Amino acid sequence: MMDWYPLWNSVRIAGISTIIVFFSGICAAYYVAKAPRLVKGALDALLTLPLVLPPTVVGYLLLLVLGPKRGLGAFALEVFHVRLTMTWWSAVFAAAAVAFPLMYRTARGAFESFDETLAYAGKTLGLSNSYIFWRIRMPVCRQGILAGTVLSFARALGEYGATSMIAGYIPGRTATIATAVYQFWRTNDDAAALRWVLVNLGISAAVLLVVNLLERKNREERKWL
Repeated sequence: MMDWYPLWNSVRIAGISTIIVFFSGICAAYYVAKAPRLVKGALDALLTLPLVLPPTVVGYLLLLVLGPKRGLGAFALEVFHVRLTMTWWSAVFAAAAVAFPLMYRTARGAFESFDETLAYAGKTLGLSNSYIFWRIRMPVCRQGILAGTVLSFARALGEYGATSMIAGYIPGRTATIATAVYQFWRTNDDAAALRWVLVNLGISAAVLLVVNLLERKNREERKWL
């Protein structure tokens, strides 16, 4: 009988990390889009760095901060007796780190294409900045933001390198689809590895279909503007 824990755990990790990068990515994208060109370039390079770094390097950097004998990890273990590595939620840190650039860049592109005259018109009517952001800017940019959210979820769901370093592979505790495929392959259980590969392919295909539909809808809406 197939153990579905890796699927449940992967979805749980991807869902939580997507919520994190949704708000943090939108916040970063909004302020970077408004920053001066020089500052924007530096911040953009820094925030996009996890996208181009090997996942193992991201995992190693996370271990430097969250490891039981390093930085925040040592503090959490000593004060709260909480270990920040080798647990299922440790993988949330890794998934959020590698998925953040996708959310950030997609949201930034959406904000930069926003017609600022709409915001200026709202200000002349006495609308607050928060009202303009949530009721005008976000609805106009929703297709790009939704696409970034879906891509971030897919990236987090398929994360392996950083996850394997910070959470490892413990059946029934930290196993994900990606780590399960590797472990089954390593133990010559090709049938089990293939089953999880097919599950991952199905999810990835569904995600790409959703992204394509969102992009098509966005193009159609732009034609009417």
